[in-house]
Amino acid sequence: MTENIHKHRILILDFGSQYTQLVARRVRELGVYCELWAWDVTEAQIRDFNPSGIILSGGPESTTEENSPRAPQYVFEAGVPVFGVCYGMQTMAMQLGGHVEASNEREFGYAQVEVVNDSALVRGIEDALTADGKPLLDVWMSHGDKVTAIPSD
Repeated sequence: MTENIHKHRILILDFGSQYTQLVARRVRELGVYCELWAWDVTEAQIRDFNPSGIILSGGPESTTEENSPRAPQYVFEAGVPVFGVCYGMQTMAMQLGGHVEASNEREFGYAQVEVVNDSALVRGIEDALTADGKPLLDVWMSHGDKVTAIPSD
């Protein structure tokens, strides 16, 4: 029996990252149906798609700039998990009451992220291990802003 790939539907809102298509491909490789849409979708469009989760992509803009793109407010009211990547995480933090500011240094290139808490999101994914056996993930950075205060909720 073939599993219904439409059982779980992920909506990826694209803020212009050069890696957004790669994120969509990885979601699909996990056997999860996803669609990639521009960031300025309407609440009605999101409701009609009925996602199980939403990914906010990265992008070249700065959330500290006036009139930079924002996620539709309904994204945070839909009652589904929301995962923000780079710019997507920054706009989510800002829109939910956190604070984002420009960094003194821009960061570009390869880095390793240590997974410190077990999460279904990254369980079973590792590129290397620390000396004490914690997973490390290889990532590529490209950002000039930072979240300096997370939202209270």
